[in-house]
Amino acid sequence: MPPTDAVTVLTTVASTEEAATLVRALLERRLVACGTIVPGARSLYRWEGRIADEQEVLIILKTRSARMELLQAAFAELHPYKVPELLALPVGAGNEKYLAWINRETTLALA
Repeated sequence: MPPTDAVTVLTTVASTEEAATLVRALLERRLVACGTIVPGARSLYRWEGRIADEQEVLIILKTRSARMELLQAAFAELHPYKVPELLALPVGAGNEKYLAWINRETTLALA
């Protein structure tokens, strides 16, 4: 398979409405090709000296590593959390047509 610069980005928000708002904004800016919203996540983490136990919505974003700098800037502007999760996992291989689609959708000039 040909090399790819596709990445899967993970983030969480508090509600499906916040998730849809964030994903739509990122799609409009062509920073991602797709955002999969997975409700029902439960996150336990340490925050401000205590252990938090929160219901969250997981978002799985598909994009390219070349868009990460702009995606980070968009998160600073759009993400509802003070310290948003933004973890980019490289995609080693995948369906060539799907990878080409990610590339096209995140390469087209902004309208």
